[in-house]
Amino acid sequence: MASLSRSVSSLAVSSRINVVLRIGSRVPRAAHVNRVSGTYTPIGWRFGSSAATPRKEPVVGDAEPPTKLVGNSKVYKSAEDAVADIKSGSTILSSGFGLCGVAETIIQAIAKRGPSEVTNLTAVSNNAGVGDGGLASLVKSGQVTKLIISYLGGNKVLEKKYLTGDIGIELCPQGTLAERIRAGGAGIPAFFTPTGVNTAIMTGDIPVRFGPPAEGSTELSVRESGTPRETREFDGKTYNMERAIKGDVAVLRAWKVDEAGNCRFRYTTQAFGVLVAKAAKMAIVEAEEIVPVGSIHPDDVHLPGIYIDRIVRATAEKGIEARMTRPSESTSTSTESVPAKEKSPALVRRERIAKRASKELHNGMYVNLGVGMPTLAPSFLNPDVKVWIQSENGLLGLGPYPTEDEVDADLINAGKETVTMVPGGATFDSAESFAMIRGGHVDVSILGALQVSANGDLANYMIPGKVVKGMGGAMDLVSNPEQTKIVCLTDHVDKYGKSKIVQECSLPLTGARVVSTIITDLCVFQVDRKNGGLTLTELAEGVTVEDIKAKTNASFTVAKDIKSME
Repeated sequence: MASLSRSVSSLAVSSRINVVLRIGSRVPRAAHVNRVSGTYTPIGWRFGSSAATPRKEPVVGDAEPPTKLVGNSKVYKSAEDAVADIKSGSTILSSGFGLCGVAETIIQAIAKRGPSEVTNLTAVSNNAGVGDGGLASLVKSGQVTKLIISYLGGNKVLEKKYLTGDIGIELCPQGTLAERIRAGGAGIPAFFTPTGVNTAIMTGDIPVRFGPPAEGSTELSVRESGTPRETREFDGKTYNMERAIKGDVAVLRAWKVDEAGNCRFRYTTQAFGVLVAKAAKMAIVEAEEIVPVGSIHPDDVHLPGIYIDRIVRATAEKGIEARMTRPSESTSTSTESVPAKEKSPALVRRERIAKRASKELHNGMYVNLGVGMPTLAPSFLNPDVKVWIQSENGLLGLGPYPTEDEVDADLINAGKETVTMVPGGATFDSAESFAMIRGGHVDVSILGALQVSANGDLANYMIPGKVVKGMGGAMDLVSNPEQTKIVCLTDHVDKYGKSKIVQECSLPLTGARVVSTIITDLCVFQVDRKNGGLTLTELAEGVTVEDIKAKTNASFTVAKDIKSME
């Protein structure tokens, strides 16, 4: 990867020069980059209920409501008519999270025009769909040549196109992406955020587009590098500057839209829908129901009609990326009812880790759970412990999986799985969600890991050259470890027997000095984030200190009162 690292470095220097020319402000020096943690070195891209109070209806005059007209009406006969004048080279802002809230009808209409009519599109969205859903159809057809997204997920076609240079991808942390779009719609050109500091986002070391290997090399070259961030220090903490995102066209889906363009969303379909409409020159919404003006109560309007230019009827079916259900009460069985001898070794390990993780959660806490193993932790809580689970796609009060009868395509978690909500829950857009996260209003965040270091560095989103999933919301979730405790769950070793607890991470970082507690299938470590260093505090049944030493690629001290992991 040496050649790739050199290519990235040279392009990064060029990008820094461009930043100065465009912004007219200082360039972050290498010393400034390194001084934040004291030891950080940038890693190159190496591969009881009460009755509701009735609300009073507003006073409505006799005058016709003002409407921004396109022709004689905002309502178009078809999606095909509404997208007929989208031009090649446009930037499309697309709503949705996974397949939830995606403007499928409109996207299909753009795809029908084909690359001969509209191509060279830049698409901005949380993710690029999966299968033939979402933006995947435009990616497959070649109409989209660049994406700005936070997460590829299971889109293997897109991952291959990226790693072979067929498409450009600018990876952007999910909360930062939401805020960049929000800023674009609010007339704010840039802002500072702690997300991505001391990572490849800050240094610009994630290539946007690859090229063929140089002569005599087997490594991919970099045709377009990432952009290093300008940094600024506030109150002793370093922040990255992020530039706003604006688009030519926004495409979104809403539940109800009146003829003036006022929109109402259902559950987690709000995620990016509210944001993209505000940041584009022209916004097209597809509505499940188009209703007369005045049919939506003012208190129920999530997106005012001033932001909507064109309305079409939604005709495409809603997609569900991960349909998850639980048995109905009459047939319910729990994982704990399965005899231990029938459980796979992997399940036994996962349950051991999740059970211990549940002890990090206390009554009344607000908690965010990463995908995978962390989602198992609440099932081991004592019945008298109640926590509020936040899902970064815009949900507070996450409940269990639905029964088959309860499945709702508009209600999903951050893993794109169908879910339910508990009484008292709330839904909101992604900018609101990440304000909760970055602002330190979440008490504990539990995440998985590919690697975690002795000083609390976390790497969990990429294996360069092999696996590119994207960081999603993880970088945002670890951006305020002073206010939100970060707990890392992981198998102690990977499938090859290599330790996932390391002295220094070799993979691109999600965050530097952010993890406070590491829970594995073998033990528990407490991390000194300030000074660096691990302390072994708990051992699983049958595990010795010598076992941990043999399987841990990091130095650590042993607590005097080491306990049993329960």
